[in-house]
Amino acid sequence: MATLTDVAKKANVSKMTVSRVLNHPEKVTDELKELVFQAMKELNYRPNIAAKALANNRSQVINFFILEEMDTTEPYFMSLLMGISRELDKHHYSLQLLTENSIDTGQSDGLIITGMRKSDFLWIKDLDKPFILFGENKLGYDYVDTDNQKGVELSTEYVISLGYEHIVFIGIDVDEPFECSREKGYLKMMKKHHLEPVIYKFENCSRYARCFIESNKGKFPKNTAFVCASDRLAIGIERGLLSQDCIIPDDFGVIGYDGVFLDQVAYPRLSTIKQPVLEMGQACASLLLDKINQRGEEQGFKIFEPTLIKRDSTR
Repeated sequence: MATLTDVAKKANVSKMTVSRVLNHPEKVTDELKELVFQAMKELNYRPNIAAKALANNRSQVINFFILEEMDTTEPYFMSLLMGISRELDKHHYSLQLLTENSIDTGQSDGLIITGMRKSDFLWIKDLDKPFILFGENKLGYDYVDTDNQKGVELSTEYVISLGYEHIVFIGIDVDEPFECSREKGYLKMMKKHHLEPVIYKFENCSRYARCFIESNKGKFPKNTAFVCASDRLAIGIERGLLSQDCIIPDDFGVIGYDGVFLDQVAYPRLSTIKQPVLEMGQACASLLLDKINQRGEEQGFKIFEPTLIKRDSTR
């Protein structure tokens, strides 16, 4: 079995350099990393992760703590988990999934937390491990998110540019920063174009949006576009309109937010604001590992740019 010394000889570098590549790759040039990784590959060298964890007094485990219902967001979480896992794998970390009833399960070096709501901030300050939030917050905690306001600015501006005269915002009925930012984006564009805002909010479930449209038959005139705070709500709006034989996108437009799988299986295929969820997951893991290595030092936040995806639900 190849040793650290064998790798150093093969790469023509010191053992200290190999150790630095494995333990602190951010401090090593790409050229050196490439030499060491190539030598490891040729020698089929596998670092002793257990010994490394013991030496550093670490578990080499990261907990991913989910505080929301997965049954309404599962495609989203699959992309997020993939991004987190990819980044952790580069640093020989494993990922453990936790829910509300298993927060105290097992050892870990830090946490990535998603679905945080205002009521949860009462206990989060008492956590004794480094953590990163997935989702913006106004309390100064480190987080990763997309620019929620800009995303809805893009979708609202887009449907206005297509000639829709009546623009309705369908929001998620939660008083949380991400939703407030999306609504703010809508209001900003409506004010810019001197249009009267119309806002309705529901639980993030397609059936509520569909029932709303079906129970308000004839309330919305032709040439109306629905700007939705999630793809789930947008799918419900589509189904409600189609059940009344409304013509999409000629008479009614629908645009969602998320761009993770549901937009592609909707009919008509859904125009949406796409979040780079895979890359966001990688950023969560990267920030957390930096925080762990820097003994809990604040990392701030990282905001990703959303992208407008044009499909069949708008003109």
